[in-house]
Amino acid sequence: MRAYLTTIIESGTESYDLEIVEAASGFEALKTLPHHKFDAILTDINMPDINGLELVSFLKNHPVYRSIPIMVISTESTEEDRRRAAALGAEEYLVKPFQAGDLVEKLRRLLRVA
Repeated sequence: MRAYLTTIIESGTESYDLEIVEAASGFEALKTLPHHKFDAILTDINMPDINGLELVSFLKNHPVYRSIPIMVISTESTEEDRRRAAALGAEEYLVKPFQAGDLVEKLRRLLRVA
């Protein structure tokens, strides 16, 4: 899934200078944070060790990371899932499976380059 997302993002935002950093788990994402400046973060809800909602909560409650826009991409598709993510601070929510154009559109909104 990470490779698929990277391909969509690279092809859909090729005119922008983006560096994509991948993390295989929530814990790996937390370890990566201090080493890069992130303009946006995409996360799944279902991840090993730290789930995506826990990651969103941590980021939005941390003074250094709270302003980074977040998109949740997940198979969890209920309105309650969307509300929980939004309540924790996620600005966008995308349900799998999705159209590539929907991902690019939401990412552009996050980056404010629409």
